[in-house]
Amino acid sequence: MSHEKSNNQLGHNVCYRTLCAICAERAYIMDRRQQKTREAIFGAFNRLLSQKRYTNITVQEIIDEANVGRSTFYAHFETKDELLREMCSEIFTHVVSDHLSSEETHDFSDKDDDTDTVVTHILYHLKDNSKNIIGILTCESGELFLRYFKQYLNSVFTEYFGGQIEKSKELPSDLLLTHISSSFVEMVNWWIQNDMKQTPEQMESYFAAVILPILS
Repeated sequence: MSHEKSNNQLGHNVCYRTLCAICAERAYIMDRRQQKTREAIFGAFNRLLSQKRYTNITVQEIIDEANVGRSTFYAHFETKDELLREMCSEIFTHVVSDHLSSEETHDFSDKDDDTDTVVTHILYHLKDNSKNIIGILTCESGELFLRYFKQYLNSVFTEYFGGQIEKSKELPSDLLLTHISSSFVEMVNWWIQNDMKQTPEQMESYFAAVILPILS
């Protein structure tokens, strides 16, 4: 009886592991599908932004261009503004992740989690997505995108420059943070206007040369 029970238990364990493996595979496939859907929507939105004004683009046009259903679109984005904000976030979200991996143009997986690394990593993503970034910045939605971008930069720089910013006695912290983020954005605009000839590492050194004297 105990031998039979042991076999049954073994069978249950095997079935459980098999079921877990199937569930994991299905979850992976679902994640891949969701990512492909998001990429299709991002691509459609970018194409439309290159053709017409942001305010004139409708959700239905994005849906038609991406060839997805309305319910699928709203499962990912509640509004067109949220889509634009997510496009900004999508480019940079993993930069401050605890689990970095090697990418096509760069590898920061074994680097220290310091300000220089984070800034350089952001610059790599801007360069890798330069076509989309330039397209967005040169269309009507550029101002809105920059607003979201500055919000993102504020959160990153608060984390990495927070201590130095708070130590400053000459300027209010929020003013200094705004100045740092604005300086970064203006530097990126200069970089784009110069066809991004400089490497991300060079641009990081320029940014440090401008910002560090203010913080010291």
